Amino acid sequence: MPRKKAEKPEAVEEKTEETMGRTLDEQKEAVLSDSSENPMEGTEGENCAGEISQTETENEENKKSPSSGTKGQEADSKMERQSDTEEVQEMSEVGAGDEIPQTDSENPDSKVYPTEDALGDNGNPQNQDQSDTEASQAKNSGDVREKPSENPENQSESDTGGKNPKAQVPGEGVRHRRAGISTGSVRLASPQVLAIDGHLVVETEAEKARNDLLDSMESQKTGRILTGTIQGVERQESNQSRSLAVIYHGEFKIIIPAEEAVEAPEDFRGRLPEDVLHDMLTKRLGAEVDYIVKGIDPQSGIAAASRLDAMRARRKEYYLGTDRDGNYRIYSDLCAEARVVSVIRAGIFVDLFGLEVYIPLRELSYQRWMDAAMYFQSGQRILVKVLSVDRSDRNNIRVTASVKQAGENPYEKALRRYSVGNRYVGTVSMVDTNGVFVALDGGIDCLCSYPKRGRPPRGSRVTVRILGINNDSNRIWGAITHIAAPR
Repeated sequence: MPRKKAEKPEAVEEKTEETMGRTLDEQKEAVLSDSSENPMEGTEGENCAGEISQTETENEENKKSPSSGTKGQEADSKMERQSDTEEVQEMSEVGAGDEIPQTDSENPDSKVYPTEDALGDNGNPQNQDQSDTEASQAKNSGDVREKPSENPENQSESDTGGKNPKAQVPGEGVRHRRAGISTGSVRLASPQVLAIDGHLVVETEAEKARNDLLDSMESQKTGRILTGTIQGVERQESNQSRSLAVIYHGEFKIIIPAEEAVEAPEDFRGRLPEDVLHDMLTKRLGAEVDYIVKGIDPQSGIAAASRLDAMRARRKEYYLGTDRDGNYRIYSDLCAEARVVSVIRAGIFVDLFGLEVYIPLRELSYQRWMDAAMYFQSGQRILVKVLSVDRSDRNNIRVTASVKQAGENPYEKALRRYSVGNRYVGTVSMVDTNGVFVALDGGIDCLCSYPKRGRPPRGSRVTVRILGINNDSNRIWGAITHIAAPR
């Protein structure tokens, strides 16, 4: 089946009529005149124009020659058609890029080739007119593909005469082609991290530093409370009497003056205030405290903060604030979590929502302890029970708390393990004027009198015979019958 003849654009019709109307001599003169006008410009567009004119001249001679209908003539005609097809294909390839001069730095793979519609189904044209039309359309489509804004009339003039007054600037076609490349296909080299569950949790060092700076700036502007651990105590070189608590928030060094880190006692007992504050600050090394940033120096990575301001904000929220029903958030018999900030022999100091509360040794355990430092340390979180809250002075709230009452009383269960008249093994926990206290299994102490062979040291293993049990007062007493030899 012959292919339908493609519709000719106006530019192609004008070119075809003008070419068909010329004689052989006029066409040759046009070719010579084109090459003589710009002898130094060896561009591909001019060569293309010359090849188009020569091809059309040969096609005109082929049309004028009669067909004999013999087999030899058919073979010659077939060879001529094949030659014409190769010339048309070459012309189409050159015409598709006639506005883009080839440079040394240009990538040869970036050429624009004509579409397959420029040729027949099997690569051979059906007739000469159709070949000329499709070749012109392929050349025009290549021009449109490279320079969409180009006028088809100017293209026709370039094809027929090659007398376009506008000279082609070297490199201009390259700029046009590069400008047409979509930047969306270019991938920027950016680090990508594949997350395990679709959400990246791990932060880079730059992200951590940025978040640390944002946290400090937010705390300074909005009063947000930050939490950190006191990791050092320093003295200023210019003023040795002033102590500073050091907290590291990421890469930022947070400094808190001693007068903004601890509350000064009412009585200094004849000592200098700066020495007392320094000792109090030293005992809080390793403690977890709250603070609010007051100033930042991003260049040096240092920020100044205040712990007392954060404690006041906590007290206002938890001791003076109420819930929806109008009840205080902290009240008597409430169990709450507290942070141990300082430990001494006779007890511990805890930070209970912005208020430092002292808990004596007798309220730490049901057993008899001699030193609280053996069981607690700064930075530890414990459970306490609020025994009383005094809000009569809003600026001086007083609270009492207990550690042992926050848990279950071990005597209620442990006393069932023992019976009067039997012997059990225990460890000496304390020795005082009342006698020797022996810690039995289950967290209870048995009060024993002094043995005749001498007072055993604390921590020694002994054997106790139970003499009596009082379930009402949770008391148990006995006598030491044997003392193990120390290892």
